[in-house]
Amino acid sequence: MNIRHIKLSLICAFAAVSSCATQQTEISAHSPAAATTGTVRNIPVRTVPQTAPAPVVLPEVKREFRGAWIATVANINWPTRNNLSDEQQKAEAIRLLDLLHDLNFNAVIFQARPSADALYKSSYEPWSYFLTGQTGKAPGYDPLEFWISESHKRGMELHVWLNPYRAFHTTGGAVTSESMVKKMPSEIVKLRNGTYWFDPSNPKTQDHVSNVVKDIVRRYDIDGLHFDDYFYPYREYNGGKDFPDDKSWNGYLASGGTLSRADWRRGNVNKFIKRIYDEIKAEKNHVKFGISPFGIWKPGYPAGITGSSQYDELYADAKLWLNEGWIDYFSPQLYWKEEGPQRFSSLLKWWDSENLRKRHLWPGLNTVGIKGVTDKSAEIVSQIKTSRTILKESDGEIHYSVAGLLQNPQMVSALKNGPYRDKALVPRTPWLKTNLLEKPRLTYSNGGNTARVEWSASDLQKVKRWVLYARYGDQWETEILDVADRSKTLAVSKSGKKLRAVTVRAVDRLGNESAYEIKTVN
Repeated sequence: MNIRHIKLSLICAFAAVSSCATQQTEISAHSPAAATTGTVRNIPVRTVPQTAPAPVVLPEVKREFRGAWIATVANINWPTRNNLSDEQQKAEAIRLLDLLHDLNFNAVIFQARPSADALYKSSYEPWSYFLTGQTGKAPGYDPLEFWISESHKRGMELHVWLNPYRAFHTTGGAVTSESMVKKMPSEIVKLRNGTYWFDPSNPKTQDHVSNVVKDIVRRYDIDGLHFDDYFYPYREYNGGKDFPDDKSWNGYLASGGTLSRADWRRGNVNKFIKRIYDEIKAEKNHVKFGISPFGIWKPGYPAGITGSSQYDELYADAKLWLNEGWIDYFSPQLYWKEEGPQRFSSLLKWWDSENLRKRHLWPGLNTVGIKGVTDKSAEIVSQIKTSRTILKESDGEIHYSVAGLLQNPQMVSALKNGPYRDKALVPRTPWLKTNLLEKPRLTYSNGGNTARVEWSASDLQKVKRWVLYARYGDQWETEILDVADRSKTLAVSKSGKKLRAVTVRAVDRLGNESAYEIKTVN
């Protein structure tokens, strides 16, 4: 082999190794130097592409659902009396929301329908007695709209809490012509303690509550819709006697029904839960559906657990709803201490084992007062830590109720200086599909010892929060900001490290973060 071919082989070998040659390079044998070194003609050679820089990986932001129930039935939490003026009601609401915002909560579970009545403008049910002291009497504003607006201003979700079947509460004044007891007498029964209850197995009951739910979801900018533990009533509501649904039960038998009475009741509730989930998604896919059932499915589940059975007493097969994923979040009311026959951690682990569809599992905590516990705040903090350990994929809890914070400064301090020291985004809900927000526009200006960062987005109406990222040296810092925050002043140096880069991401109502663009600081 002559030197020309040797040179050619070496060049081709180099091209193959670099994987960049697209055509063979020719060597001239006519140049005087060809015999010794060879020359390369000016034939185009593909440029070796530069390796793309590795994408910047931003740190994960803390995520945890932190909710509080606001009970309106019997004026438990809000309004504190049923004869307050509109402005007094608003002032009380602001006080509660400011408290939760200061404690880094990110969700409110607001009871807008305590007993077939409405704390919002409804064409299906009357204004609530607990709001104005008179069933059917309207206030001068829409309370639900006010709560939604003020919650969103503070970066908090607003979930509407409904009691699906309770038709009249004993503290609700007199049964008047405005009451659903009078308007739907064939679907409602009276219990021995004076409470009235819709018959859950009556198709007209199911249609009515369905219409109420769809109306709220359609007309209000809510983030979630929530049912609590009241399906069929607890036995003490009816003096220990069976629920008086003979009319609908006999109709079922006459139609050829073969189920036991208990299975028939559970079957109707199951059908209703699935229906509500599907109807919410048909109206607005982003609205989360949550249920907070009684914390024990059946005694003995798990082994050693004793207490009431929601399956046999309330005819609520909550385990099935969780198994099938007919909810977006599930908050069993685990209102017991760690040590005892209803051990908190044992029940939470059992419910987690039943979460086959990996929905959000956010236990309900008894912040007002767990029986047999002297230090309530220490117990609640311990339960939050236990929950974080068990539920690694989607942290969160809901506190019953906000009164446990208002009435207990020690609880406030324990949360603020402990597990809720820092803000948190709500966990993502990946099974609810949505379009991601657009990349925010970001500007940066240096003012000497400080720097000014400002941002906005073209789809601003869809933004619920912001996350600001700032890199000092090689270390990223993050800060969760409310939607009204559109600028920030940063130090250009911190702990001897210079500010090197900043960026902002928008967060949508399902906790998803937008794309972003890193702005390098010189």
